[in-house]
Amino acid sequence: MAEQATRLKTNDFDGVKIVEFSDRKILDELCILEIQEELSRVVEQAPGLKLVLTFKNVEHLSSAALGMLITLRKKVEEGGGRLRLSDINPQIFEVFKITRLNKVFDIYPSIDKARESF
Repeated sequence: MAEQATRLKTNDFDGVKIVEFSDRKILDELCILEIQEELSRVVEQAPGLKLVLTFKNVEHLSSAALGMLITLRKKVEEGGGRLRLSDINPQIFEVFKITRLNKVFDIYPSIDKARESF
């Protein structure tokens, strides 16, 4: 059986990088660390990055994962890029609202809407 090399699927679409999570549950520390490392590489390789992170496959997200997203946002912006989130399910969106992160992140209902926002 092949080892899973990546926790993310990335696509470039008209100068916008779309990143999709492979995991349905982003809960444990190792998983979050691996995602953070992969996302950091994506950001470092492309200053001025337009990045859409889609949560369409994600059912569960831990608070540590939220911390990782905040770090990612800072890194993207420091590199002159912009970050959008899309397709967050209602249950996870509640967590964003409770933590007021819905005010911190630009969140869109779909990848297309997020892409159009740049």
